[in-house]
Amino acid sequence: MRLKITQLLEDLKFTGMANALQAVLDAGIAQGHSFEEILWHLLSEEARYRQEKSLAYRIKQARLPWDWTLETFPFKRQPGVNASQIRSLAGLEFIKRAQNLVLIGPPGTGKTGLAISLARKAALNGSRARFYNAQDLLDELYASLADRTTSRLLNRLANYDLLVLDELGYLSIKPEQANAFFKLMEMRYSRKSTVITTNLLCAAAHNKFVVMMVDLRL
Repeated sequence: MRLKITQLLEDLKFTGMANALQAVLDAGIAQGHSFEEILWHLLSEEARYRQEKSLAYRIKQARLPWDWTLETFPFKRQPGVNASQIRSLAGLEFIKRAQNLVLIGPPGTGKTGLAISLARKAALNGSRARFYNAQDLLDELYASLADRTTSRLLNRLANYDLLVLDELGYLSIKPEQANAFFKLMEMRYSRKSTVITTNLLCAAAHNKFVVMMVDLRL
């Protein structure tokens, strides 16, 4: 009978319950659990399985290049980084308020690591995040112009809770790319959060989309 139940659960896509069935039933019988208690444990296993699967999917979709976290960030080796300021950002209130963030500093100051860490934190907390190298995003936008999928791409990118654009600096930008990029920023403005890392203070300072700025320069 257990095999039939397991097969039925798998057919119904209750994978978490199917995986836990044997252990939960054995423990329930041994400890004298009621039917309601056994059912609750099985449903709890299904909920846990779906949460873990959803988390794994969000992390995969974020396309984070490295497994960096704020807990492992070497603050002591980066004196230009205000640890308390960054940890306050880790509360992710700026995402709830749909605010934008610019991390400014020369190479080696930890801009990318901090941006990745914030994106991972957001994904762990249920937000849909996406990491892009800025040049890769511009190239993807340009390619979408050729096959006329720009609107579809912009709509998809506009709906991420957090979009990270890494190394927005001295890039080779065609007018069509610039138009599509600023259209994307306009679509996200006041709706979703964008994190930009750059070494160009002036460009960031005059960007009307910037709400918060973190200067990592020594």
